[in-house]
Amino acid sequence: MKYFSISEASAQLNIPDSTLRYYEKKGLLPLIERDDAGRRLFSENQMALLETLVCLKNTHMPISQIKQYIDWIVEGNRTLEARLEMMQKHKQAVLDEILIMQESLKGIEFKITRYTHQIQERNQDED
Repeated sequence: MKYFSISEASAQLNIPDSTLRYYEKKGLLPLIERDDAGRRLFSENQMALLETLVCLKNTHMPISQIKQYIDWIVEGNRTLEARLEMMQKHKQAVLDEILIMQESLKGIEFKITRYTHQIQERNQDED
């Protein structure tokens, strides 16, 4: 199995090393292995889990819920239903947030159009 150093893992996931250390401190990275010098080693399985963790964080899932999800993963297959329910609820929350962002974007686009027209009118008046 291939292992990644903390710098390799952070580069692959495009997050700072400090974020990985924070996630470990919060209990989101169970069973992290270390080399003889005490440096963190991330297995391919842990990298896959990290990708999911980053996805959940990027979609604004609170750390406490991510921790619950990780705990359920550690518990094994008997928590599959709970994990599915969590993901379904989170998906709906993300969809709701996307809808709010799309509506807000319309307001921003309106302002851009308005200011563009005002600038064009001002420039025509100055000519």
